Amino acid sequence: MGSFIGDFVVIGKNVKIGRNVKIYPFTYVGDNTVIGDNTVIFSGVHIYRNTVIGRNVRIHSGAVIGADGFGYHITQEGIKKIPHIGGVIIEDNVEIGANTTIDRALIENTLIGKNTKIDNLVMVAHNCKVGENNILVSQVGLSGSVKTGKNVILAGQVGVADHVEIGDNVIVTAKSGVANNLAPNKTYGANLPAIEWSRWKRIYVYLLRLPELFKKITT
Repeated sequence: MGSFIGDFVVIGKNVKIGRNVKIYPFTYVGDNTVIGDNTVIFSGVHIYRNTVIGRNVRIHSGAVIGADGFGYHITQEGIKKIPHIGGVIIEDNVEIGANTTIDRALIENTLIGKNTKIDNLVMVAHNCKVGENNILVSQVGLSGSVKTGKNVILAGQVGVADHVEIGDNVIVTAKSGVANNLAPNKTYGANLPAIEWSRWKRIYVYLLRLPELFKKITT
């Protein structure tokens, strides 16, 4: 009721579309997808099969939802692809920026929690569980099976290694790499601002000598 489907939209089998949904031209919606009321999907979005999208969601142009996870097995015969047969669940009131990608899970579902806002050019890998009220800023990358709590903010270009868990109310500053679990209610950051190149080379020489210098001081 009251929904709009633009020109050249392709809708697969067994798709359920709620009320007041807007799907703009040149969008693809795969089989068995569910789209909730009042959701807006802009031009050129690709939604693979078995995706569940909640109410009041906005997905901007170029986003790809539900592509295969990046999973391979290295054998003597070569690199073998691991089929990903899971799906993606996007809960209510989520916004997904342009050219963002959210991969399907291996078996179960990749999850984006309600009220989460995702900027342009963000990568969410297979099996991730992104919590409620998160903010993922441009060029954030989540490796496979990352879990974030509620009210997490990942600033621009934060990279998170696979299977890392980030607690509630955590802030990670821009350009930081997260390799281990982060306890809740704290701000983390290990970014290195740009400095003049010749100065950095001098600093780097001293960094390489730190273990030796430390040993002299402590012995």
